[in-house]
Amino acid sequence: MSRLRLDLQYDGSEFCGWQIQPKDPSVQEELEQHLTKLNGQKSVAVVGCGRTDAGVHAMHYVAHCDFDTTDLESLTFKLNSMLSRGVSILKITEVHPDFHARFDATKRTYRYFINKRKNPFNERYAHFTRKTLDVEAMNQAAQFLLGHQDFESFAKQHSDVSNHFCQVYTAFWMETEDQYVFEISANRFLRNMVRAIVGTLLEVGLSKIPPDTIPEIIAKKNRDDAGSSVPGKGLFLWEIVYP
Repeated sequence: MSRLRLDLQYDGSEFCGWQIQPKDPSVQEELEQHLTKLNGQKSVAVVGCGRTDAGVHAMHYVAHCDFDTTDLESLTFKLNSMLSRGVSILKITEVHPDFHARFDATKRTYRYFINKRKNPFNERYAHFTRKTLDVEAMNQAAQFLLGHQDFESFAKQHSDVSNHFCQVYTAFWMETEDQYVFEISANRFLRNMVRAIVGTLLEVGLSKIPPDTIPEIIAKKNRDDAGSSVPGKGLFLWEIVYP
């Protein structure tokens, strides 16, 4: 039996997220079902690098499982042939038996995309606003997110976590001709955290609150003081880093 690392991508539009839910399709469930079939109906458990919410996509996601095979090229081909069009295995590699997709990750990066104009060709992959955003003000506000802080104000309420501290390494906005793009990297993220941060920074970009309001929101540790969460469809898990 070998510990395998699965690097994959998925379109979250048709899924309730990564994690298995009782009645809704998830990426984890689909992977486990097909790997179990390929394993001669012996149950295969797949552990992911973290949760993603319903509708959220992954440009790069990492999972691990224990599987009895040495032909990784054949396994990759067969698994890709069985998976729905919304999931793609990039590569499968054998790793150390102690490798853990979630606990060994040292940095996670997300990107959030906002269209400046209505675009039917990527409507499933970006939020849309008709209003002009003040990118400079949003970048000023984003700098208050850096460092090791308690992000309870941006976390889904009643989440089952021991603490709300995260180490944010980078947080900034980029602007192109057609889009606004927010990128944030941290050692961990809380449920709904990125979507709540983006929603709050949009209030800065629309001049509803000043940039220096962010430290006050963080200090209050109250979800009601932060902005509304933006839709999941514009959010991508962009990169996972391991030692």
